[in-house]
Amino acid sequence: MSLKQQIDSDIKSAMLAKNKEELTALRSIKSLILLAETEKGASGDVSSDVESKLLMKAAKQRKESAEIFQKEGRTELAAKELAELEVISRYLPKQLTEEEVTAELKKIIEQTGAKGPQDMGKVMGTATKLLAGKAEGKLISELVKKLLTS
Repeated sequence: MSLKQQIDSDIKSAMLAKNKEELTALRSIKSLILLAETEKGASGDVSSDVESKLLMKAAKQRKESAEIFQKEGRTELAAKELAELEVISRYLPKQLTEEEVTAELKKIIEQTGAKGPQDMGKVMGTATKLLAGKAEGKLISELVKKLLTS
């Protein structure tokens, strides 16, 4: 079952359960998928890779919004964003731990022959493609920087 079909099914379930928070999050995911499908130059179907990138982006937005709301004392809005983040997280592929990402990055550094910080672009290019949807770009970047400078 594709992500879009799964979302449609879950929207129906949330409507029957009258779960407004979940319904809002599911509709936002469906909206992202529909926008990607109708985007200029799109073939109409969205690959699982693109779906995972859309979900990662949506999760990151919710996380950042929640942090901002918490800093400003808007706990009710932060709670709403965190609830949506929880729903979105259900559809994300399993995230790698920091240790797993570090191990993958060491392999990539070895393969690319990177020697120092000047080779960060080479490593990041390969790493972001390989670890797309499995780890946040920010984490990848920090770890690559740390590994290349040590």
